[in-house]
Amino acid sequence: MKTLYVRVVLTFLAVIVISLVASLLISLALFQKALNATGKNDMIAAGNRIIRVYEQTNPPDLDTFMDNMAELVSYTLQLYDGNGGVDSYVPAKGRQAGKISPESVRKVLQGEVYRSQGQDNGTFIGLPFVSEGKRYALFVQSSSKNEAALIRLFFTILLLMLALGSLGILVAGRYVVKPLQVMTDATKRLAKGDFEVELKINRGDELGTLSQSINDMAREIRQMERMRQDFVSNVSHEIQSPLTSISGFAKALKDGKLAIGEEEREQYLDIIVTESDRLSRLSDNLLKLASLESEHHPFKTETYNLDEQIRRVIVACEPQWSAKNIRVDMESSSGAAVRITADKDQLNQVWMNLLGNAVKFTPCARHVFITISQPHPNEVAVAVSDSGIGIAPEEVSFIFERFYKADKSRAEHRSGNGLGLAISHKIVALHHGSIAVKSTAGLGTTFTVTLPVVSPSGSVL
Repeated sequence: MKTLYVRVVLTFLAVIVISLVASLLISLALFQKALNATGKNDMIAAGNRIIRVYEQTNPPDLDTFMDNMAELVSYTLQLYDGNGGVDSYVPAKGRQAGKISPESVRKVLQGEVYRSQGQDNGTFIGLPFVSEGKRYALFVQSSSKNEAALIRLFFTILLLMLALGSLGILVAGRYVVKPLQVMTDATKRLAKGDFEVELKINRGDELGTLSQSINDMAREIRQMERMRQDFVSNVSHEIQSPLTSISGFAKALKDGKLAIGEEEREQYLDIIVTESDRLSRLSDNLLKLASLESEHHPFKTETYNLDEQIRRVIVACEPQWSAKNIRVDMESSSGAAVRITADKDQLNQVWMNLLGNAVKFTPCARHVFITISQPHPNEVAVAVSDSGIGIAPEEVSFIFERFYKADKSRAEHRSGNGLGLAISHKIVALHHGSIAVKSTAGLGTTFTVTLPVVSPSGSVL
């Protein structure tokens, strides 16, 4: 009973046996009266034929005649006379005739046709019979010969049904259980870390749906495993580079054998501080992204002027864009202050990331343009456009992935760890908004953030 296969087979067998027994009992309860009535009618017809044959042939020996009739009709015959005498004629030796009650005999001797009732012993009928002017009561009783044959036939059919049904259930049970065994093996492989699972179960039933779900799950796990490996690899790379620089220059400063001037010493210390800041930003961004992807990240909404917030971000980033002689302009198509309800600190990081990227990838003496518009009454769009190096079409769909850096040959010489856009994308999603990108390599890139003018909690502004 520990395997599903045995349980399925035994359950099916139990259902078949119970169904057959219940069907038999119900059928007997429903048709017993009809069967008894049919049997009695057959016995009355047989008795009437016996009487007609006797009247037509008028045989000299009544006992011999009755013996022959009993063998011919396969019924047990009894003749009762008015004095209480009885003669029995059975179709086979070794069998005995049933006992008839005196009241039944009396009614037949008086000329009645008698059918056995519930209180009588067995099933029989009684017919008036006259021989040589003497009245008799002829009783015809059902023979157990036919009943035994019917019982044997019934049980033979029952046993054949059980045997053939059991064989069919064994085969069907294997057909049902085998896919489950295959899927169990597949889940064990997944649990052990083998994600190269591909079930080939082509069925249109629930098992087929389950196997397809396992295949989908295996593909998702494989993708997640690749993402995990890429994540670990990227984090290791991002950490290793600054650590190598910090360790190398710290050892150089510690080595007393090297003649290092004050200017070189300051330069080495600046590099150590810069790389330390880089590690700190990486750590902060990783914690920020992990918090955003959890269900417990704090989300505090407030209503404020969006255009004023973006102006403050432009001022905060002035050292970066002024150092490259880049002009940053902002325009609001609505002509009035745009107020939204959102998490101000989170959106502030989005604008800082987008403007920082625009300045970083825009050559000197170029232009960055920010536009605020309301394409619909219930939403606001902020577009940040630069005139920088642009993004290749095949890379556009990957830029929101963690640690992804477009144009890797040039990205190595630029600060950043490839987490800014992933964080921005997650923050915008938490605000029920969207972020889209359009770019032409060599001409520039435009990031457009669309936010609802309804707070995430559902309050209308």
